[in-house]
Amino acid sequence: MKRREFITVLGGSAVAWPLSARAQQPTMPVIGFLQSGSLAATAHTRVAFHSGLREGGYVEGQNVGIIYRYADGQYDRLPSLAADLISNDVVGGNLTGVAFFAALLGAKQFGLLRELVPNAVTIGMLVNPNFPDAPTTVADGQTAARAEGLELQVFHTSNEDELVAAFADMGKRRIDAVVVVADIFFDSRRDQVVALASRHTIPAIYPWRDYVMAGGLMSYGTSLTDGYRQAGNYVARILRGAQPSDLPVVRLTQFELVINLQAAKALGLTVPTTLQVAADEVIE
Repeated sequence: MKRREFITVLGGSAVAWPLSARAQQPTMPVIGFLQSGSLAATAHTRVAFHSGLREGGYVEGQNVGIIYRYADGQYDRLPSLAADLISNDVVGGNLTGVAFFAALLGAKQFGLLRELVPNAVTIGMLVNPNFPDAPTTVADGQTAARAEGLELQVFHTSNEDELVAAFADMGKRRIDAVVVVADIFFDSRRDQVVALASRHTIPAIYPWRDYVMAGGLMSYGTSLTDGYRQAGNYVARILRGAQPSDLPVVRLTQFELVINLQAAKALGLTVPTTLQVAADEVIE
């Protein structure tokens, strides 16, 4: 049966299609899993995705197969990788999935930076200009900065040389803190981003917990693991016969504030008790 339905993680970094097996092949269904990051950097999200599948009764290698493709943080590779998974015999067209909304949290992130760095005057925003929502994200950041009485300077970077130069420029301009926008380019280089912020002693807030686990100062955003778990569960439901059009897009309501006290100390910052109490996780 040449019929394929699909589920996509919206606003995040993965797409997974339950692909019906062809008649001449074994009856085990196959999932096409397209990850915008790299294999090494996204292990925890795959674990969460597999957890969601197990909740729905599916285990890779036992009753479902998975074909993985990774774009390694390059937007221009996504279409060809998706085409490789889908081919030309797709007849399904219903879309559902999980929405992360990481780019819509600027106001909260600026407020958290203001609380942690109360003397801040100028805030940087690290943005990949190739990100489709970059103009909207910048506009929202400017509004959020004004609301906090802050000046915003935007640093566009879409390759490693520009990334290094952007942080060096922040250091020269004495940027007080920086908001790192959710983007697959930065996500796939989170260790480098964190190291550059540390080298130039710039307090940074990140969109995901992963950055803080890599030594970053602070993160605020939706839970990637929760999103991928729910995506895995949705795929399992479709494999059991549910129609994507009957499954509403999930809007994640679980947000995480994670603070790294060691990183704060290295930057000469004292984390207010109010922030530590409000945090979902404090790394000491």
